[in-house]
Amino acid sequence: MIALRSLRQKLLGVVMLSTLVALLVSLATIIAYDLRAYHQSVTADMATQAELIGHMSTAALAFDDQRLAKETLALLRLRPKVNAGAIFNAKGKLFASYVAPGQDEHFPTGVEEEGVRYQAGKLTLFRHIVDNGEKLGTVYLRADYEMVGRLGDYLTIALLVMLPAMVIAYLIMSRTDFIITRPILDIRDVARDVIATGDYSRRAPRTSEDEVAQLVESFNTMLSEIEARAKELEARKHELESSNLELAREMEQREEAQHEVMRLNEALEERVHERTLQLEAINGELAMAMEEAKSANQAKSAFLSSMSHELRTPLNAILGFAQILTSDKLPSTLAQKKEFASHILKSGRHLLTLINEILDLAKIESGAVALSMEPVDLGEILQECQTMTAPLAGNRGIRLLFPPACNINVAADRTRLKQILLNLLSNAIKYNREGGAVVVDCSMQAPDMARLSVQDTGMGLKPEQIAQLFQPFNRLGQETGAEEGTGIGLVVTKRLVELMGGVIGVSSSQGVGSMFWIELRAAEPLRLLPDAGQAIADAMPADSPAMSRPTTLLYVEDNPANLKLVQEIISFRPDLQLVAAPDGHLGIELARAHQPDIILMDINLPGVNGIDALKLLKADPRTSHIPVIALTANAMPRDVEKGIAAGFFRYLIKPINIDEFTDAINSTVAYLNDRKDGRVGT
Repeated sequence: MIALRSLRQKLLGVVMLSTLVALLVSLATIIAYDLRAYHQSVTADMATQAELIGHMSTAALAFDDQRLAKETLALLRLRPKVNAGAIFNAKGKLFASYVAPGQDEHFPTGVEEEGVRYQAGKLTLFRHIVDNGEKLGTVYLRADYEMVGRLGDYLTIALLVMLPAMVIAYLIMSRTDFIITRPILDIRDVARDVIATGDYSRRAPRTSEDEVAQLVESFNTMLSEIEARAKELEARKHELESSNLELAREMEQREEAQHEVMRLNEALEERVHERTLQLEAINGELAMAMEEAKSANQAKSAFLSSMSHELRTPLNAILGFAQILTSDKLPSTLAQKKEFASHILKSGRHLLTLINEILDLAKIESGAVALSMEPVDLGEILQECQTMTAPLAGNRGIRLLFPPACNINVAADRTRLKQILLNLLSNAIKYNREGGAVVVDCSMQAPDMARLSVQDTGMGLKPEQIAQLFQPFNRLGQETGAEEGTGIGLVVTKRLVELMGGVIGVSSSQGVGSMFWIELRAAEPLRLLPDAGQAIADAMPADSPAMSRPTTLLYVEDNPANLKLVQEIISFRPDLQLVAAPDGHLGIELARAHQPDIILMDINLPGVNGIDALKLLKADPRTSHIPVIALTANAMPRDVEKGIAAGFFRYLIKPINIDEFTDAINSTVAYLNDRKDGRVGT
């Protein structure tokens, strides 16, 4: 029993020690990670609060408005961890202050260096307030820093976790150790019986399929051998030398068994080492993930900053000229009104371009862009792009030099390829010098690759600017900010080219100009049957005759300004008659009562939305035949797909493009005429 108790105690001690070490390492890692995350979170949160208060206090400091500054600091009451806050002016004197209820009202007598400090369980932060390069003052914040308290809590939790875990491990091991010790004890009992009785026919039972089972099998084999040798000794005692040789062989088998045990131990150590390396790799991946999260946060800040500036710029012109046009105190002539309206229209289109660029990038990043790959004639695309960009180049006296012929076809999405070329051409014109030139060329780089290049005579780019060229919000390396735009046009261009299986590159020389090029896979031209072109032409319908009576349009819209705009557009069409409804319920009733020819439906309506209103109209036999056109600001691809799937005849997006609006109305009228003549079904 002494040997048994000693073996079990050793096994139990090894298991308990391993469990204790694993718990200590795991809990220490978790505590260290959480404390580090808490430290970074508190520091980042305080820095953000200081930055926000500083930004909101620039006006108060500039106009010496202490009341406004105190109101800004009073917002800190929403942050219970913040004990106090203050704003110092540019001379370092206390300008305004805030103290949380029950907190110390002590403030520093002067402004210290900008940064974060930790002392006596408190975190203090100084952050300068700078506006247009001028220091207006300093923000001071003091908050609770609970690092020591959290550490004590974690140590208490760790102790409460470790004690039950060790008790459970002890109870489990004390009940299950016989799984390991029982085979060894069986061998011991058999060995005692053999020694006591000399009966070598006894065998130890095999109860498992592990290394101990191999030991049992070796032990039983050894007994068999001893039994055979004993019989031989009884029969032939004179063959002593032969018995010695057999004994030597048995010793070798024992050594082999010992070597096998050592090999298994080494394999176990190697497995532990591999698991350690895996843990280190996981920690490295975690650090990389944290760094990526930090980069994503910085990218978000850059996005918000850039969009705030770029969207406010055209809105400033739109709202400013609109205020002049609607003001009785600022009378203007008819020529001035036309000029102001022109500025509003130009700024509105620029704002729409910015929004479309952002949506394009969002769709590409989310994988929502669907390309229609087909053979595209580069010559046709270049001719269309030349026609579209010639007025822009002519305004600045820039010459556009296109190749006389480009008989190359590439595998691409025609619409997206045209968008790519227009972007490169507009950049080449925008960043060119007055009276410069833009040279476009197309050539074959390889039997299966075609290259299209756009070269300008602008100021060129520095190597460090080229390295950052295809990053969002980088305006071709322009540091002055004189050019409008989000700076994501080249990012969209690059990713569209890559989606089509191509590559994009740039070379530039300062003072000489830059050349952007794209390479796409060449393709065979699309071949039609000899009379296919005529067949397509014959299938195109002729102009539909006008309806015998004015076409009635029911417009369901809750926004008076949008309703007024459509009324003004329809007023130029004597063949159209407009009926309006301010919500979905009234729109449904008017559709049933007046039986309009066409319904224009907004989506976001009070009472019942446009999708539900469409379902009610389709379910009613009196209105199910009326085509319904969606006219909405829901412009995301999933919104368009949802609208088409719901059954809208056409889907138009605000702001209204008058040409697209007119085309939608005309095509619907043509459809009604064809249905009336029996050329199409209902």
